[in-house]
Amino acid sequence: MSNRPPDPASDQVSRPPIEPATAGGAASAADGADGTGASPGDLPSDADVRGVLRGVIDPELGSDIVDLGMVGDVDIAPTGRVTVTVALTTAGCPLRSQLQHDIVARVGSLPGVADVGFHWAEMTAAQRSTAMSKARWNVAQQPEDTSVPVAAKVILIASGKGGVGKSSVTVNLAAALAARGLTVGVLDADIWGFSVPRMLGVAGRLGAETRDGRKQMVPHERRIGAGVVRVVSMGFLVDDEETALMWRGLMLNRGVQHFLQDVRWGDDLDYLLVDMPPGTGDVQMGVAKLLPRSEVVVVTTPALAAQKVAVRAAGMARKSYLRVAGVVENMSAFHCEHGVSYPLFGEGGGEQLARDAGVPLLGVVPLEPSVSAGGDTGVPAVMGDGPAADAFRAIADRIVEEAVPLAAMAGCSARMLDAAVAALDAADA
Repeated sequence: MSNRPPDPASDQVSRPPIEPATAGGAASAADGADGTGASPGDLPSDADVRGVLRGVIDPELGSDIVDLGMVGDVDIAPTGRVTVTVALTTAGCPLRSQLQHDIVARVGSLPGVADVGFHWAEMTAAQRSTAMSKARWNVAQQPEDTSVPVAAKVILIASGKGGVGKSSVTVNLAAALAARGLTVGVLDADIWGFSVPRMLGVAGRLGAETRDGRKQMVPHERRIGAGVVRVVSMGFLVDDEETALMWRGLMLNRGVQHFLQDVRWGDDLDYLLVDMPPGTGDVQMGVAKLLPRSEVVVVTTPALAAQKVAVRAAGMARKSYLRVAGVVENMSAFHCEHGVSYPLFGEGGGEQLARDAGVPLLGVVPLEPSVSAGGDTGVPAVMGDGPAADAFRAIADRIVEEAVPLAAMAGCSARMLDAAVAALDAADA
């Protein structure tokens, strides 16, 4: 990755006059004996200035301004005046004063610096795109700690818009995976529109327990077949499911962060399915930051309008360096008992979305009353029989076998060590 700064001449904006900002107390130290300035040996080098500027973090993008390409020319005058060219993402950037303060503090601390001046410029569209890409990449490389075990596969069930049955897909896939004997977590990240508790037939407040001096929430569990589903939702923390949550983006992100960091998901977790809110907003960006190893399954209906919106979810995933594992088309044709098929919401949306995104179509779920009824009663349709149940089971099979397979841990050193210790314990017994 190149850290070459942007060329201010290419910004196509006129340079305003240099804005002075005295590096408090440094002027007298930088003056030469004759009052004309510091001697060359006392002045900082270009590398010195850029080095300290790596400590200036853009609060919005979360990376240093050198790596983001915001630092252009650095002019070091014999008088000890250092002038820095800074290209902002937008001319009216509200963080300009904070960046100026931080730059003065950093550069002004260098020996030989009398004061600090600025040339302000604005990034071109290409430079802005590069800076944003670097910021997302840096976030992906520096994930925050979570309580989700490293070996667990994380799948974000996403959609471009609401009303496509994303939550229904989430709970039915969770039930299908559990029926295979797997341990599956379900995180209801749709904080405003939580619906997973009712759909899985789970209710009650979340419990908590303290381990190693740390208090953690304990998910609700429901056994399905030979496996288990562990569920966390805002629905377990409000008085009733009709309570309206009026939270802004920062609070939404904080809520999801608690569910990922302060919940005892368990070391035996195989899959974590995250029921994402629709769209491409704050929660999506927050989850991508917390779980950069996530993979995304995009849900759409056959309608062209839904498919065109859903492609944005795939685009955002890739801009956040997340892999798109595939597409699920929900609410496809309705098949009546007489064998006639009625494409009530159109045809081909899922296939077209998969083609546009360059990913596999994992499956097509027909429009069937049992899916809606199962969501109302807390008995997912996949636990019964019928075309929709068969479709969900087939999608779950494809996820495990092809799209997002579990890590082959049998030969890994940790498992081999565990086996060796168990053998020695048995020999000693």
